[in-house]
Amino acid sequence: MPISITLIGGPTALIEIDGFRLLTDPTFDAPGAYHLPHVKLEKTIGPAMKADAIGPIDAVLLSHDQHSDNLDNSGRDYLLKAPRALTTEAGAKRLGGRVEGLAPWATAHLKDDDGHSLTITATPARHGPAGIEPLSGDVIGFVVQSSRKDTRPIYISGDTTWFDGVAEVARRFKCGVVLPFAGAAQTRGPFHLTMDTNDTIETARAFPDAMIVPVHTEGWAHFRQNGEDLRKTFDALGFGTRLRLLEPGVPTVIEAP
Repeated sequence: MPISITLIGGPTALIEIDGFRLLTDPTFDAPGAYHLPHVKLEKTIGPAMKADAIGPIDAVLLSHDQHSDNLDNSGRDYLLKAPRALTTEAGAKRLGGRVEGLAPWATAHLKDDDGHSLTITATPARHGPAGIEPLSGDVIGFVVQSSRKDTRPIYISGDTTWFDGVAEVARRFKCGVVLPFAGAAQTRGPFHLTMDTNDTIETARAFPDAMIVPVHTEGWAHFRQNGEDLRKTFDALGFGTRLRLLEPGVPTVIEAP
C-alpha cells in the first residue's frame, strides 16, 4: 500500500502511512545562524510549511536532540507539545516531558481506534566515522512497520553514515521505502557526518527492493551534497529509477518499485 511523504525542509518530513501521521526531526525556524560550542551552523532555507499548517500528528521521530539542523528552537517547542515523541535514551532525559527514549532495536507502538497499529523500532546510527561517538553523541534511526499486511516497512536512517549498523537494518527488515539522511554534512573535520552519495548507493544496494527517498540534503550551509548530486550518481550507476527526490511542501505518494 503506498505512503505519502511531504518534505518540509532539511530532515523534517511528514510521513502518512495507513492513517497514521509521523513527523521526522522537526525544524521550523527561519534562516539564521546557530552558535554551538565548537562550530557555527547556518540555516539557509526556511521550512516549506509552518508548524501550525501540518495538522494533527501521532508522533515525532527525532534521531537526536543535540544539533540544530535536526531540532531547532521552533522544532523543540513543537516536539514538546506533540502527543508522543521518540528519540534516544539520552535525548529523552535532556528534553524531559513526555519524550520517550529508545535504545537501538527497542520498540514502541501506536494504535488507532480501529485496531490498526504501527510498530516503531529504533535502529543503530553513527553520526560520522568510527570513533566519532564521544563527540557526536547518541543517534538513532527508525523502522516503521504497519499491522496491515499489504504495507511494507519504512526505514528512516537518522543522521548516520553507512556502517555495519545500517547493513544490519537491511538484514532484519525488508523495507519498501528508505529515507537516508544524505546531505554529506561536514562541520569541523575532513569527514562527513551524514550519508554522502557513496553511502546512499551502498544503502540502495542493501535494500534492493526499496524506493530511495533522501532527506537532509538542502537548507544548511554545512551540507556538502544535494539532491542533484544524488541524481547524477544514481543515474550513472543504474539506480536512477529507484531514486525519488521530493519537492518541498508537496505531498508525494511513494510506492516500492
